[in-house]
Amino acid sequence: MNVKNIVVVIFCLLSIGTIQAQYESGVTTPDKTKPKVVDKLLPEVRYAESVHAATLRKHLRVLASDSLEGRETGKKGLEMAGDYIVKIISNQGLLPAVDTSYYQDVAFTYSGWGDTDIFVNKERFRHLWDYLAFPDKNANVPAILEKEVIFLGYGIDDPKYSDYKKVNVKDKIIMINRGEPVNKDSVSFITKTKNMSEWSNDDMEKKLAIAKAKGVKLVLIIEKDIKKMLDVNRKKLMGSYLELGDMTSKEQVLANHAYISSTIAKAVIGSNETKIISARKKLEKGKPASLVMKTDIIMNMTKDVKVVKGKNIIGYIKGKSKPDEFVVVSAHYDHLGKRGDEIFNGADDNGSGTSTLLELSQSVQQAVLESNRPERSIVFIWFCGEEKGLLGSKYYSENPIFPLEKTVVDINVDMVGRSDEKYKDNPDYIYVIGSDRLSTDLHKVNEDVNQKYTQLTLDYTYNNEDDPNQFYYRSDHYNFARLGIPSIFYFSGTHEDYHRTSDDVDKINFDKMANVGKLIFHTMWEIANRKDGIVPDKVKK
Repeated sequence: MNVKNIVVVIFCLLSIGTIQAQYESGVTTPDKTKPKVVDKLLPEVRYAESVHAATLRKHLRVLASDSLEGRETGKKGLEMAGDYIVKIISNQGLLPAVDTSYYQDVAFTYSGWGDTDIFVNKERFRHLWDYLAFPDKNANVPAILEKEVIFLGYGIDDPKYSDYKKVNVKDKIIMINRGEPVNKDSVSFITKTKNMSEWSNDDMEKKLAIAKAKGVKLVLIIEKDIKKMLDVNRKKLMGSYLELGDMTSKEQVLANHAYISSTIAKAVIGSNETKIISARKKLEKGKPASLVMKTDIIMNMTKDVKVVKGKNIIGYIKGKSKPDEFVVVSAHYDHLGKRGDEIFNGADDNGSGTSTLLELSQSVQQAVLESNRPERSIVFIWFCGEEKGLLGSKYYSENPIFPLEKTVVDINVDMVGRSDEKYKDNPDYIYVIGSDRLSTDLHKVNEDVNQKYTQLTLDYTYNNEDDPNQFYYRSDHYNFARLGIPSIFYFSGTHEDYHRTSDDVDKINFDKMANVGKLIFHTMWEIANRKDGIVPDKVKK
């Protein structure tokens, strides 16, 4: 499950005709007075029952073992995981999707800090403790040395207000505040309303682009809550950053910059505190105010940049009567890797989804061996790069092996092996996300097969448009949904071991995993065999 600090452009999905865009956000409790269909003479029941807890455990013990070193994209451990998956699906008899290969090569550019720290008047400040700097947003500059820092208000250059007037900033270090000047009634001096301008955007890119254009050497951004910012961006800041493609020659359009704590800001200000207070009072009146502060400052921004290869793994089973229509079933098999000697094994995230797909592909192959080939083709995809920003699935969506216009649905499995606090006493549940965002049909299929075969509690809390977690945008199904392909995401929620080294196999509930796997099988099987497929009856606004 990806936690990148994405600036989300939320789709408002409206259904065709008179249906209103009101997505399911409640809980569906099955009617258990009606017996489940369990007759193993029925092929679909028999195949679903072949999703075994014991086999899931066997797969996960390999995938989440220390020897795979946390399966980080671009690292040896992920290659080992990929080799294991390919060996299994090859033995199962899945067809390779890329000529004679199960691999779709994906190029990434790796960026991480080789060396970075800040010295203010010879006092050392540490990255992740006292300041934050994003390697992908900064150029490689081994040493920045200056004897002064210019306090430049908000770092704005606008026709209605400019901090740059009559200030020479070329080849200088500047220190700025977030936001923009407002009066005592919170009215912006730029917009003349309580609505802030683009200069107040959280990403700071407008300010940093202006600083770059004006030749600023380094921008120090005063951040009120460094700890909170780190928590939101922990994975990206503590690990490496990957971008799709070879970005080694990419031009940096933003000035080099770092988000600094109040501790560093105070060290920079030093004996200039009274002057800074005076400057801030001017800013509160909408008047630009700058101050040159004599301060010895050194910053190292040495980056480690290289092109690495990731691999999506794709195998499929050809459909009988509609081989050119595709049901995609997906999971990401990468995780966070290791930091020093600490290994992030990612048993739940997403060894659980990876293992579940291996059992689902085995179940469908069993059907083929019994001459019950599905009507539509079923494509199983294990994505790399999810933890780096959904990059493997993004690459596939831009370079599809199977035509997207013929892709009926994406069924995505990400973290299905644990129970969260809400359901700690009831493991027979699953969170369902996205099922009704693009298709009422998809939602109904999942509800119907659950009632008929598995009778799990279906919780749609995270499907709510206003849910603050925004999980709909944070796993691989989204790269299908954003292109209008109906998608459903199965997720059992977060827990205390989420994205920690303690996410290990011994905490997985394999019986729960198997039950969720059975539900996913029935949804997949129903869609692969129903006459009319899935109708995308909702459109993006």
